[in-house]
Amino acid sequence: MATPQYEASLNRLTALLVVMKAGESPMKQLAGTLSLVSALVLLCGCGGGGTPPLPPGPPPLFLKISGNWQFSTTSIAGMTPLTIAGSINLAGTEVSSAVHVDGSTCFDQPTAIVLTGTLTGSEISLTSASVGGQVITFTGSITDTVFTGTYAITGGCAGGDHGNVTGTKIPPITGQLSGTFTTSANQSFNVVAQLSQGSASSDGSFGITGTVTFSSSCLTAGTITSGTFPSGSFIVGKSVTLEIVTVNGTVAFHGTANPATGNISGDYAISGSACDQTGTAVLVASSPWDY
Repeated sequence: MATPQYEASLNRLTALLVVMKAGESPMKQLAGTLSLVSALVLLCGCGGGGTPPLPPGPPPLFLKISGNWQFSTTSIAGMTPLTIAGSINLAGTEVSSAVHVDGSTCFDQPTAIVLTGTLTGSEISLTSASVGGQVITFTGSITDTVFTGTYAITGGCAGGDHGNVTGTKIPPITGQLSGTFTTSANQSFNVVAQLSQGSASSDGSFGITGTVTFSSSCLTAGTITSGTFPSGSFIVGKSVTLEIVTVNGTVAFHGTANPATGNISGDYAISGSACDQTGTAVLVASSPWDY
């Protein structure tokens, strides 16, 4: 409700704008008008009965969730835990993903499962296309590096499975790694690798390229050939596969990345060489990977 002071000022301003006072210069009339306008603003904001402005809301979230992810499920329906790994891509509020499911007799791991959904604030939902009649749904909260929520599978072989799911974004493998390859006969040689991770492929894996030098008498240097799951050199989730081509055979390495340390540990096999062998290997990052 307007106060008497507000109504009086409004009436005066109206009269001034309609009837110009005789003998006053235009500049004086303008000064008087501005004074009345200022008074009206003050009356409207203080004691004028108006609604005070609302406080500003929280700033918008600009999450960086695109990248390589690995998820682990905990079923409350008595089903086997699953490892789900692959890419997430964010465009505006639209989310797309391509993943592979490991640990299930109902899903074929080499088959890429495509999911689509939306991101609202920090809340995300994803639903897969039907794979063998099975549809997977993820719902939960996400940050740049962590997902927490629930999952459910409807239809087909795994229908009825549901429970909790957590996810971790895996930093790119880019930079120098050094390590040791140890043969099954307990002999070792050193390795230095320079790696670069590419963008996500349509199947959710990320190709890896680079070069490797060896201190072995059989192997001197090699080239890492980029690929997509399940061949060539790539990372999907924490799983790393390297195919290193040398002038004296090919080195196939399969390992698991540790995001906390940046290290990759696994097994290797050399084929097509005068010193074919198998063994274990550990590659250590010069510094922990950055997200």
